Amino acid sequence: MKNYVITVARGFGSGGKQIASRLAKELGIYCYENRILTLASQMSGLDEQLFREVNEKMRDKKVSSFLRGLPITSKPKPEDREFVSDEKLFELQKQIIEQLADSESCVIVGKCADWVLKDRDNVVSIYIEAPRRFCVKEIMERMGVNEATAHKSIEQTDKYRAAYYEHYTGGNYWTNPVNYDMTLNSERVGMDNCVNVILDYLKMRFPDIKFPEKEAVKKETTGNL
Repeated sequence: MKNYVITVARGFGSGGKQIASRLAKELGIYCYENRILTLASQMSGLDEQLFREVNEKMRDKKVSSFLRGLPITSKPKPEDREFVSDEKLFELQKQIIEQLADSESCVIVGKCADWVLKDRDNVVSIYIEAPRRFCVKEIMERMGVNEATAHKSIEQTDKYRAAYYEHYTGGNYWTNPVNYDMTLNSERVGMDNCVNVILDYLKMRFPDIKFPEKEAVKKETTGNL
């Protein structure tokens, strides 16, 4: 196996994005989330000829260079709108996710990546969740909002993610444990321990892959992600 992919789905405020980022750093690989959506949005606004050119670059496995040049968002971004499907945008995201899975080891957050890549044997899918009290506290601290706003943001965002997942997976539901290799409670397990559990599972799932030692990774990836 030349490369592996970890997909991470998460409840809003569960710390799933932080866990994904820490995991990628430990492994010395890239973590992709909003940059996939940004690139897909940019591509969907291109005319037909430019779209063909970008697709050529994707087929040449240069998609990651586009994504790495896009900004990384660290602050939680709640969804404050109703879900409305955009088939063209999703198809572009799907192409990008598939190209990433073909070309490099990486962590992909959200975007139905577990479903898009469900038939591949080089993929591990994780779902991160936590009790509401934990998620509310996380959102209040990270977004600088009050408790009522945190509750509303969690409700709206999780509702949006559930509708998004159900639509694009043909009726499956987002929190279905069968979709994932494992589900972790980030409050009970702890974020750092979630990373360690996933690392242990990767070593068990892919025994032929030589994963980097922690100290070597720290030297190589400082400021990389």
